[in-house]
Amino acid sequence: MAQLNVGSSMMREFATMTDFRTGTWLNEPRQAERTASGLSVVTDAGGDFWRETHYGFTRDSGHFLGFETADGFTAQLRIRAQFEHLYDQAGIMVRIDARHWIKAGLEYSDGHALLGSVLTDERSDWAAGRFEGDPTDVWMRVSLAAGVLRVQASTDGTRWPLVRLCPFPVTERYSVGPICCTPERGGLSVRFSDFTLTKHLRKDLHDLS
Repeated sequence: MAQLNVGSSMMREFATMTDFRTGTWLNEPRQAERTASGLSVVTDAGGDFWRETHYGFTRDSGHFLGFETADGFTAQLRIRAQFEHLYDQAGIMVRIDARHWIKAGLEYSDGHALLGSVLTDERSDWAAGRFEGDPTDVWMRVSLAAGVLRVQASTDGTRWPLVRLCPFPVTERYSVGPICCTPERGGLSVRFSDFTLTKHLRKDLHDLS
């Protein structure tokens, strides 16, 4: 397994990994194994997260392992999977309830892995572009404070380009953690690791470290 390559300052910020065994499932998959340092999932058939837009349906059946947190946090996660079928997806979610959430990560569509996000505030949007890195191994980071949410992605856990900056509802408590689902099939194997949940990093928008 490849090792995270980080500088000393980032090691101080992300010194403590979050124990996957302490999370709470929404739609627990039939096949899942949790340890302190990792989560392995095989998706059930037909799960998805989506509300209304374009398709007209609402689904809240994907697999989500949530960790409760107050406002002012940064969460970071490594995702490894072989995306092969339409709408195969895995990433990270920030969630208030079934009508207010964001998911960000990789999703397979039109023969390619797309890097993107779905922001849902009563209805879902979808912003995505073709991912030029290795889709079998990607890092996602979300930072939220005072109603502003920043999404970043990395191919190596070191450099973090911006994916999205958007408003997000302010509330006292959030749930954040890994998600995966396969709306058109079952059987996607996903490995999550290196999950950290810390105070907001407060980095400048153009600081990609």
